[in-house]
This record gives sequence, C-alpha cells and structure tokens, in this order.
Amino acid sequence: MPTHVTGPFDVKLNPQPQDDKVGDPTVGRMSIDKQYHGDLEATSKGQMLSTMGDVKGSAGYVAMERVSGTLSGRKGTFALQHTGTMTRGVPQLTITVVPDSGTGELVGLAGTMAIHIIDGKHSYDFEYTLPAAP
Repeated sequence: MPTHVTGPFDVKLNPQPQDDKVGDPTVGRMSIDKQYHGDLEATSKGQMLSTMGDVKGSAGYVAMERVSGTLSGRKGTFALQHTGTMTRGVPQLTITVVPDSGTGELVGLAGTMAIHIIDGKHSYDFEYTLPAAP
C-alpha cells in the first residue's frame, strides 16, 4: 500500500559556469540545494541541465538529486530523477525515485514526487512504497 506525504521545501538554484569543452553552450547547468520539511526531513544536492525552445514558453530540463535524511522516521538516502518540459507555458514534470538507490532504512524505496509552487512557496507531494521495517 503506498504512503503519501506532503510538506514544504526550500530550494536554491545556482547557475554553473559553461565549459566550452563539454556539450553545447545553449544547454544551461545549475546546482540544486534543497531542504525538505515535514514527513521528509532531509537535505539534497543535485544538478540540473536545461535548454529553451525557439517558441516563447517552451523549454526542457533534466535533473538528478541525492536526498539524505529521514522519511517518516526512517533514515537513509535516495536519488530522485527529474524530467520536465514546458510547451508554450504548459508544464509537465515527472520526478521518480531512482530504482535501488535507497540506503540505510530506505533500502527498497520506490515512488514518485510532485512539486507545487504557489505564491512563490514550494511544496512536495510524495507517494512511495517501502518494505516493512525489519
């Protein structure tokens, strides 16, 4: 049976310098630093790659982040994979727990996360499954 938790989070995105020896200069790169609150009390660090389309409001991004902390009282780490697009201002985002990325008491974690931004405030909506504690 999936468990569903929600809560706020703080995020800092910092542009990273372009490396003319790697990739295309129109692909932007940012570092991600987050602090999750609520049933997910954790920090995360990651990286994002993004690019814009030729039509205003169209873009895409991918990101990976490593989350470290407690989820409903269970301690460990796990990775999240983001895939997002915006088509003429209409967003579509998928955030998935990377299979077999859970460590510690989070081994076996699977699930998906949604992000909501309302009045500039960020929150998460995380639906997950986790094997029973030993």
